[in-house]
Amino acid sequence: MPELSTELNALKSRLKDTWRSGDFGQIGRAHARGNVEFVERLSIEPGMKVLDVACGAGTASIAAALAGAEVTGVDIAQNLIDQAIANAEQAGVTARFEVGDAEDLPYEDGGFDLVMTMFGAMFAPRPDVTASELKRVCKSGGVIAMGNWTPDSFTGQTFKLNAKYNPPPAEIPAPVLWGTEAVVRERFSDGISDLQLTRRKIFFEFPFGPTEVADHFLKYFGPTQKTFESLDGAGQESLRSELVELWTAHNQATDERTKVESEHLEVIAKKA
Repeated sequence: MPELSTELNALKSRLKDTWRSGDFGQIGRAHARGNVEFVERLSIEPGMKVLDVACGAGTASIAAALAGAEVTGVDIAQNLIDQAIANAEQAGVTARFEVGDAEDLPYEDGGFDLVMTMFGAMFAPRPDVTASELKRVCKSGGVIAMGNWTPDSFTGQTFKLNAKYNPPPAEIPAPVLWGTEAVVRERFSDGISDLQLTRRKIFFEFPFGPTEVADHFLKYFGPTQKTFESLDGAGQESLRSELVELWTAHNQATDERTKVESEHLEVIAKKA
């Protein structure tokens, strides 16, 4: 991997700091069921070598290990790797977890039967490099599987809201472009023999109301937390108010809970 420029190093450092902030493990629990269903659709067989890129607290990794796979999970945030290790131990499965970058995966060429990433690698700042790395570490005939939020999804709307208060660097392509069919086809135009793209729904479920969910994200979701901290009092009040309004408007629960549907693009790419 070529040496990074000073500007790119600084950018990646800020991104790492963002994802190490808060506690994404708390957020991931809200859609854990969807992550497990994603893994179940991959038809994992015992003995398969699986790499979970941007594994977070390990929900998908653990599901793959329970199916009998030999699993490695990698993430840029040490606190999430620590959670993944603890969660795997609690689940009674063996999996390897380590800190690493989706744009510079520390693994040999063609080392995995399945390379998967659920709402993870889409946030790496250089999608062309990320796509190249996902393909590089996957064996010929193996599968790359991604779950990526779509631009018009509920989650896409939360990203737009965050960008309203904290515009992202212009040089970073929007992560939700990974949820656009035409863009994915372009990024996987080389080295892929078959590409299947399916729009699917997933639910965020919380045992408390939309107002508490908004506060939950302000406390635990790194990008939202960082934006909130950067604002003055009036800005913080405005962001919180808009978050509450967004979660309230999309809440399908009829009791004191919160249940919100969000769309993602499921990408199944077979390496040539």
